[in-house]
Amino acid sequence: MVYSFQDVVATLIGPGGALSLGAGSSNAKEGISVTFLEDKNNLLMGADGNGVHSLRASKATRITVRLLKTSPLNAGLSAMYALQSASSLFWGQNLLTVTNPITGDDYPCEEVAFQKFTDLTWAEDANINEWPFVAIKADPVLGVGI
Repeated sequence: MVYSFQDVVATLIGPGGALSLGAGSSNAKEGISVTFLEDKNNLLMGADGNGVHSLRASKATRITVRLLKTSPLNAGLSAMYALQSASSLFWGQNLLTVTNPITGDDYPCEEVAFQKFTDLTWAEDANINEWPFVAIKADPVLGVGI
């Protein structure tokens, strides 16, 4: 089995546009990451050594898209952020999906909002722009490849 970021397809669809954020978008080496915001389980232990598991319903995630400073997608994300943050009518309406058709990975994230505008650094060397998003719901499936 072989992995390559070149096979990663990522899309952001919402008020103000549809952007391709995967391979070919001047992604930084650090790429795209998705992290669940809460543990799925909480273990509560009693004084006598017995315990109980609590299954949590949350599917909230944080998605971080990392682009080179020179990526034209920074302008597209900036414009979408400006439009969406202007009114609650547009906020949290995005769908962000990361897939790899070669490995069969599929990570759809729904009700996605920008966490904040990217932090910026101007320095001697070019830098990366990290765009953080949060999603109310993600239902990932990791594949086994072809």
